[in-house]
Amino acid sequence: MSIPFWCVFIAALLIYVAKVPVARAMNREGRGYDNHHPRAQQARLTGLGARAYAAHMNSIEIFPLFAAGVLMAHTTQVFGYWVDVLAVLFVVSRVLYLVLYWADWAWQRSLIWVVGLVCCLLLMLSPVWRTIIA
Repeated sequence: MSIPFWCVFIAALLIYVAKVPVARAMNREGRGYDNHHPRAQQARLTGLGARAYAAHMNSIEIFPLFAAGVLMAHTTQVFGYWVDVLAVLFVVSRVLYLVLYWADWAWQRSLIWVVGLVCCLLLMLSPVWRTIIA
């Protein structure tokens, strides 16, 4: 399996890693994890729990862009160093994003989010590079 495909796999796992502190915060809320109405319970979270939930949701939101970018590069047979670097950089940015969100470092988190978004967009544009370079 290629490096970008491994990165898609890792990015998918990070969605669920981001959920761990949400579940912990829900358990600590006083009544335990409400499996009957988890979304209502999540909406009541504050502090770290609320930030963790927002980070989890953002992980879900950004994943399709990244997966689409990797698939666009793959299906148009754009391979090589830059595609690998962009995929790895995206995963690193998502790990940092989670840590910064949990730590409540707002502007740093937003900056890292932009890095991840740019990686996705450049992966989507990678077929254009091949036509320009060739």
